[in-house]
Amino acid sequence: MRRWLPASALLLAFVGAWAWLASLPSVDDLTLASPAEVWGAFGDDRDLLLDNARVTLVEVLLGLVVSIVAGVTFAVAMHLSRTLRDATYPLLVASQAVPIVVLAPIFVLAFDYGIGPKLAIVALICFFPITVNVLDGLRSVEQDHLKLMRSFGASRLRTLRSVEVPAALPSFFSGLRVAATVSVIGAVFGEWAGADEGLGRLVLLGNNQLQTPRVYAGVVLLTLMAVALFTLVTLLERLTCPWNRSERTA
Repeated sequence: MRRWLPASALLLAFVGAWAWLASLPSVDDLTLASPAEVWGAFGDDRDLLLDNARVTLVEVLLGLVVSIVAGVTFAVAMHLSRTLRDATYPLLVASQAVPIVVLAPIFVLAFDYGIGPKLAIVALICFFPITVNVLDGLRSVEQDHLKLMRSFGASRLRTLRSVEVPAALPSFFSGLRVAATVSVIGAVFGEWAGADEGLGRLVLLGNNQLQTPRVYAGVVLLTLMAVALFTLVTLLERLTCPWNRSERTA
């Protein structure tokens, strides 16, 4: 309870400040919806919001799966091959300088208006933090552990499976927490570039139609989705890497 009380108090203070600001005469209702109006939008447009949220959640989850498979595979390949790492790591870093808002329309033209562009954008955003963190985790194994495995005559694959991969799990989950949070942003960018449904499209249409409460309700749902994914990854880390939590507590 002591851990949750400060966050709850801060959230209540934020909602109170939001309500006070929205009640000012100088603030237009079309610019800023009050918390009560947003809550009303959840009741009036509940089915619409939930249906589009379901579409966005599917895009996010599938994009995360693609990024995890590609990111872990690429990180392991770079770890095993120094030549590959030296050749591709600078390009991997440079790829983050390309704005997603520029790539999103290109993906739509390449993959049409289906789910493909959204998956590509989410996977591209999530690929970097997962790859970099897994690679750093694989390279952070203590040399004494590697020497011990070599003294037992373990093969390179056995060392990777028994020592390096378990040691890299905490780093993997650190990257996955970041990826899970920004994956929602990728899905929204993909839906803005071209989509028939989804929370990103609903927010964009609501903004064009001056349906401000619906817009804020969509933003709140996107925020809750990102927080829920972050929390889920944290719980998975605690179940998968209990030793890491014990070490941090100590």
